[in-house]
Amino acid sequence: MPRNSMFFRFLSFAAFTLLLAGCASVQVSDYAQEKPKFDLQQYFNGRVLAHGIVHDRSGKVIRRMTVDMNCTWVGDTGTLDEDFTYSDGKKERRIWTIKKQGDRYIGTAADVVGEAVGSASGNALNWKYVLALPVDDKVYNVDFDDWMWQLDDKVMINRAEFSKFGFKLGEVLISFTKQ
Repeated sequence: MPRNSMFFRFLSFAAFTLLLAGCASVQVSDYAQEKPKFDLQQYFNGRVLAHGIVHDRSGKVIRRMTVDMNCTWVGDTGTLDEDFTYSDGKKERRIWTIKKQGDRYIGTAADVVGEAVGSASGNALNWKYVLALPVDDKVYNVDFDDWMWQLDDKVMINRAEFSKFGFKLGEVLISFTKQ
C-alpha cells in the first residue's frame, strides 16, 4: 500500500474519531446514582432565593442578578413566580407553570416559545427550551440547554448555556437557596 494512502486513511480515521467524540454529550441519566434525588416539587415549594450572573461567550460577566421566587404546587402542577432584580436596577418577572409527568417536566412561561421539556435523574434536571430574549429594541429566540444539580436540601446550582443557530452566545450561572 502506498505510504500516502496509509497516511490518508489514518488521517480520515482520526478525523472521524474526533467528530464522534465531539457529538458525545452529557445525558441526564449520567447522574442516576447521584444523591440527593432531584425532586422539583419538593425543592421549588415555598420561597427560594437565587443569585446569578450572565456571561457572554468570551466569559465576560455582562449581568448580575438576584431572583426572589415564590413556588407553589397543586397536585402535579406547579407555579414558580420569579422576581428578577438586576445590578443595573432593571426588574423582570417570569411565571413558570410546570407539569410533572413521571421523571419529566413540561414548563411554560410567557417568554418561552412553545414548551420547556425537562428530564430528571439522580440529583440532576436538564431542560431544553427556546426563550424570547429582548435585546435593545428587538426580540431574539434563543435556545437554552439548562442544567440543575441539587447539592442538598437547601442548595441547588444551575448552569444554562444559550445559543443561536448552534453558536454559543453565553451562559447563566445561578445558585438557589431554599428559605
